[in-house]
Amino acid sequence: MPWRRGGPRAVVEPAPRALRRHVASLPPGPETVRRAREALTGQLPAIGVAPRSAFADAVVLATSELVANALRHAPHTPVIDVGLTVAAGQLVVGVADAEPRLPDLSEEGMGAGLRLVTELAADHGGAVGAEPAVDHDGKIVLVRFGLPAESRTSPGGHGTSPGSYEPTPRGYGTNPRG
Repeated sequence: MPWRRGGPRAVVEPAPRALRRHVASLPPGPETVRRAREALTGQLPAIGVAPRSAFADAVVLATSELVANALRHAPHTPVIDVGLTVAAGQLVVGVADAEPRLPDLSEEGMGAGLRLVTELAADHGGAVGAEPAVDHDGKIVLVRFGLPAESRTSPGGHGTSPGSYEPTPRGYGTNPRG
């Protein structure tokens, strides 16, 4: 029996770094895409991503496209949540709205904007997905990017902790199973 004296001992490991998460809740309107870009860009240095790098530009462009899609396809959404999560060597951007219909992520079903987001994610070792929102009739569209090596090892980089589900105040979140 391992708990008895002389049996195997448990290995003590340091606790993983905390999951890094930022959510901007934005009212829909003509300034929403710009505000989403600004909110995201303001968080990039904290995770070790240079704001004007090619990687940052890809993340910001993908976010702009997802927010524009939310404005176009969920016109009655009272708020659009733009989440940034960093964990397990990935940067995940989630855009949540109140439209329950999930986007068609097939090659034939994607529009030009979602196709661009998919290509940007693939260029950086990531992918696009969508899932129902946690506590309401909406959805969240997620784009995952592999963090560049320098972001994982920089003092501000927090890309090495394992992912976990962390709901936001409105119940939107990223689910690493999806």
